Amino acid sequence: MKSNLINRISILLFLSVLCLSCSSDLDFNQTKDLKLEPVFVANLAYFNVPATELANTGGGLVVGDVQEFDAFKEKFFRDNLVKAELNFELENTIIRSFTVDVVLLDANNKVLETDSYPIPAYSGGSNIVKFPTEVFENQRLELLKKTVKIAFYVRMAAGPPLDQNSTGSLKLRSGATVYMVIE
Repeated sequence: MKSNLINRISILLFLSVLCLSCSSDLDFNQTKDLKLEPVFVANLAYFNVPATELANTGGGLVVGDVQEFDAFKEKFFRDNLVKAELNFELENTIIRSFTVDVVLLDANNKVLETDSYPIPAYSGGSNIVKFPTEVFENQRLELLKKTVKIAFYVRMAAGPPLDQNSTGSLKLRSGATVYMVIE
């Protein structure tokens, strides 16, 4: 009985020590110094156009597409974005050379910027061209923030005619990396 009483007292003392805790004053002003710098990576656009869709006898504009681009409609995103990088990679397995124009448009369909990416004709080997990263900072970033549509235009250079039996394709892969600062 005596050992049972000692065990109970020991357990009671042990549990009461566990209930004690240390604390200090909390300084909520530390949150004013909080600075988040997230980086997001996303796909921007992709297309794969077979040679049969580009069949014609000459050169010039053969394909065009305008896409809505609502990435900057959110004020939070616009206000905290500090840098954006766009990457473009083109692969051509068609016996003609091309130029892909990427056009940034504002709400009134006014051209803000046009970037052109030439790609040589296919000659049997690997024909993947990675272009230098388009960096948008400062004034150029402000221009990008006004973008509400992105247009892609494919222009074919002069060369042998393409027809319904032509082989190969023209592929575009692109991505965006955006840098934000949230304070």
